[in-house]
Amino acid sequence: MPAVTGSEERPQVVPESSLRTVWTLAWPAVALNSLQTLNFLLDNFFLSYVGPQALNAAGASTSFIFLLFSVSMALGMAATAIVSRAYGAGTHDESVVANEKCLSLSLWVGLGLAVLAFPGAIGASRLLVSADSPEVRSLFVMYASIFALSLPAVFIVQSLAGSLRGIGDTRSPMVMSGLQIALHIGLNCVLVLPTRDVGPFTIPGAGMGLMGAAIAMAVSSWVAALLYVVWSARTPLETKLVFRMPELAWAKRILRIAVPASMMSIVRVTSLAAFTIVLKNLADSMHAQGALRPGFSIESFAFMPAFGLSVAAAALVGQSLGMKDPDRAQRLGWTAAHQAGIVSAVVSVLLFVFAEPLARMVLPGDPEAAAVAASFTRYVASTEVFFAYAMVLIGAMQGAGDTRRPMWLSVATLWGVRVPLAAVLALPGISVFGVLTVPGVDMGADGAWLSMAATQVIQGVAAMWLFKRGDWKLTEV
Repeated sequence: MPAVTGSEERPQVVPESSLRTVWTLAWPAVALNSLQTLNFLLDNFFLSYVGPQALNAAGASTSFIFLLFSVSMALGMAATAIVSRAYGAGTHDESVVANEKCLSLSLWVGLGLAVLAFPGAIGASRLLVSADSPEVRSLFVMYASIFALSLPAVFIVQSLAGSLRGIGDTRSPMVMSGLQIALHIGLNCVLVLPTRDVGPFTIPGAGMGLMGAAIAMAVSSWVAALLYVVWSARTPLETKLVFRMPELAWAKRILRIAVPASMMSIVRVTSLAAFTIVLKNLADSMHAQGALRPGFSIESFAFMPAFGLSVAAAALVGQSLGMKDPDRAQRLGWTAAHQAGIVSAVVSVLLFVFAEPLARMVLPGDPEAAAVAASFTRYVASTEVFFAYAMVLIGAMQGAGDTRRPMWLSVATLWGVRVPLAAVLALPGISVFGVLTVPGVDMGADGAWLSMAATQVIQGVAAMWLFKRGDWKLTEV
């Protein structure tokens, strides 16, 4: 019998390309987030023609709406962590069950928050909008209340998108959410502005203003939820929409990941609310608050690619740990973070240079707010690279099921640094419990933007340190 050579005993294994592996999952998420950025920009474009009150109400409601939306993202992250771990381990049945349990819990949480959002909007409007702007308060409540009608749909979408990413499918969320965005933009065109002539064409419109924008958001969300349920039923997830709460053991398993992630989101949102209150106390509060939402939308050109890479890192880290390969998890996490840093650096330079024309393009009907938005863009663009690293590495740790360390990182940087620093830099003085007055630098809106830029540096460095420590590799899901 002829001898067997070493090459015949051990077939050649092609080394995995980290870049290819990361970008295969990342590019659809990056494309989707770019579409979401465009959608956000067009929202502001339409509202700038409605009037400063509508723009101010939408800007002030950003933190309240994001608080509700971010809970759905936390449950979606839990779905990614649990499903990806089961998928990486090759246990198909557990992936199917995990998706079903995450979806049913998300649906019930979405219904509960939809009920609570109506009275919550009234309290939030009083907190976030100046008392001498009753019309803005009324618009705030109306906008947030209509958005609340879409919450169950939003939770369905985020849960199923998280599960699909857990099995390595980022293209389906890109297509379905892309269709949602297209519908949203189309409805905005029809519902927000009145009938108007554009060149030789007459474009019909309902002229509903901010109410039209809210209805467009709600309708497109429910259409997307239906698409996700129908499509994911045909994937390896075998989705079935179940209206019963998951068993206690499953609920605890999901919430062990989702609660710290939700708390991190709450920290982000409450700190943004406090940040908005600082802006409310500025002499030029109307334009400062009005510039915040469009400023975020311009900045998102730099951080949305990082968000897409964060999605890829979460799925790949979870799958790698399911394969019992923590070294692969760490290698792919760093690869995604470095790619995000490179892309963010290039885009940030462009945003810094073209801040003014971009702001005027987004806010053509409000030049004062556009000038403030341009200043915001320059400040945050100068440190956006650090934010990109923080976003991806936090996503990687969350994909491993470690949501506690990112939560405490957010507490320290946002409440420990950003909010107090913004108050000191932006305001002439701060009264502490009516007893002590702390002098401020009185930089106005620029002081608030500077505090955001400084916080991004701290977040990025801290996230690198936590990821390098590697404690996330030991997390059980």
